[in-house]
Amino acid sequence: MKAGVLYIGSSAGSNVAAPTIKTTKDMPIVQLRSFDALGLVQFQINLHYLDANPTSEHMGETREERILQFLEENDTPVVGLREGAWLLVEGDSVMLKGSTGARIFRRGCAPVAAAPVMQISALVER
Repeated sequence: MKAGVLYIGSSAGSNVAAPTIKTTKDMPIVQLRSFDALGLVQFQINLHYLDANPTSEHMGETREERILQFLEENDTPVVGLREGAWLLVEGDSVMLKGSTGARIFRRGCAPVAAAPVMQISALVER
């Protein structure tokens, strides 16, 4: 975490607070120089996270599958923030706030459902 930094971001503005932009839902259509982001937090953020719908006939990958693929090659935890959820980061404290919660993904571990207004610092440590 960067000491003394006040940063507020929503949607893409939250993605760039992470170490990289590798867990966005976007598909770059041009060659990027780098996937590096601001690194204000030490975990990845996946915004607008949607849980899989078991009744859907869509045959594409779920958000969870994409994040698990990211974790095959990366050790950085990922916070899948649902619509209506947000994070308050102060020093080493990471608090999940809002009304909808999140899913926390770590390499080699089962995803964890995080409820609104929950301290998630230990879940997002590297």
